[in-house]
Amino acid sequence: MSTASTRRTFRVIFVHPGTRRRPTPTVLPYLRRFGAGPPLLLIHGLGSSGEDWAFQITPLAGHFHLLVPDLPGCGRSVAYKEVSIAGHAVALWALMDALGFDRIGIAGFSMGGAVALEMTLQQPHRVTAMATINSLPSYRVDHWRKWLELNTQLALVRLLGLPRTARMVARRMFPHAHQAAMRKRVVEVVGRSQVEPYLRCAQALAAWCAADRCEDFATRMLMLVGELDYTPLAEKRNWARRLRAELRVVAGSRHGTPFDAIGACNRALIAFFTNELVPDGLRADTPDETPITPPELPAQN
Repeated sequence: MSTASTRRTFRVIFVHPGTRRRPTPTVLPYLRRFGAGPPLLLIHGLGSSGEDWAFQITPLAGHFHLLVPDLPGCGRSVAYKEVSIAGHAVALWALMDALGFDRIGIAGFSMGGAVALEMTLQQPHRVTAMATINSLPSYRVDHWRKWLELNTQLALVRLLGLPRTARMVARRMFPHAHQAAMRKRVVEVVGRSQVEPYLRCAQALAAWCAADRCEDFATRMLMLVGELDYTPLAEKRNWARRLRAELRVVAGSRHGTPFDAIGACNRALIAFFTNELVPDGLRADTPDETPITPPELPAQN
């Protein structure tokens, strides 16, 4: 399907039980498509685009029909006037409807994990399985440490701009000498994002909470988490119990698990979405395993 066809006007009203009516967007998100097989939607993180998945696309495209969008206001997608995690989920469901996909698997990284969970809560009957990578069911600012983390980040973006803030984020995510190419990539991708859409997405994430809707969660779920991610493992273990999710910890990985643990991330996702046992003993890539440039992507469908 061409890019133009993914942007056509779409005016159907989407309703799911227990929520107010939400009109679908008139401009759908930009989409990349790769591979063949069961449909698998990959949702990127804050300040990035579908390019977040560069190291996953070729391995996963051998097993799945990959649907790789840019969220509204990110990458090549048009920014919407109102930004929310629920709104992002509605936009992606509208895209799936336009493409004719009734049931899909979903994987989301960081903020994309919040969107993936929100999509699943909105239309659970349409999700075959769902995986999150370094993501939680709530980012509500309910502790002074979270308040400080959020407001420091927002202040840095406003005062220093995204390119300089991206350099600081990159050093925190990829501190090792052999990860220089990963740091460069963060600066290039996040640094060219637009400030206002970035800030609105960050604020939308901080306002989102699905905790009160997770008690009866029944969708098959994987939580893939970096051992050294921003939030403590104990919090993630608690959420995994509440969601009845499989939890796999990637030793030595920080927040950017799809980048600093490429092999582990790919093995876990392929196993989970092909209904195989997700392996234990996952670890971050060694210096010899760390690529210095993103891979060449296959041709889009």
